[in-house]
Amino acid sequence: MEDEKTLFQKICDKEIPAEILHEDDLCVCFKDISPQAPVHYLVVPRKPIVRVAEASPEDRNVLGHLLLTAAQVARQQGFDESGFRLVINNGPDGGEAVPHLHVHILAGRPLEWPPG
Repeated sequence: MEDEKTLFQKICDKEIPAEILHEDDLCVCFKDISPQAPVHYLVVPRKPIVRVAEASPEDRNVLGHLLLTAAQVARQQGFDESGFRLVINNGPDGGEAVPHLHVHILAGRPLEWPPG
């Protein structure tokens, strides 16, 4: 039996609509449907990596590409100089809601530290 696609795989495959800001052969960036800041985007690899702790050495290029894409989107959207936060949740205690690795881009207001 074939594993069911994650929500993010369905968005990447355009089976579920999303407000896409960027897409290329390795990832898709779209607006989060439940934003936690005035700006809240997700950068999702097309490859269904469950979480960063399960990534393999072969995923090195994809992982680096996610971060570079997040910085590119921040520049294109005009909040690279005012600041933004990148977040990767891993596992239930880390706040993971969808079992498909993704990078949150949060911006648009001062972000407190520590988070959570």
